[in-house]
Amino acid sequence: MKKFIVTYHMPDELLWAESNAEDREKGMEEWMAWAEKCGDKLIDFGTPLMGGQKLSQDGSSQESKRQVCGYSILQAENMDEAKALLQEHPHLGWNGACEIEVHESMPPPGM
Repeated sequence: MKKFIVTYHMPDELLWAESNAEDREKGMEEWMAWAEKCGDKLIDFGTPLMGGQKLSQDGSSQESKRQVCGYSILQAENMDEAKALLQEHPHLGWNGACEIEVHESMPPPGM
């Protein structure tokens, strides 16, 4: 099995949009249903992310503009299977500006 890193993206204004407890609970129920559908192929549910920093070679840093708001880690035979596990993911249905990226985790050269 291969590992795939999933990153969730949304504009900052959506990330900080106010929602009520009922909406947040419904959203988590949808995420938990997705996790259950994945079964043991979801090896790390992940967490929300915020406050990303872009680091430069000179030691300086600045706020990241990539709008990464979370991650998960899947295992699958190939990219097509990983993408199939992400079909109908609740993040994509939340708002048209929400996006998901999936990347295959490769072993470091020589290891």
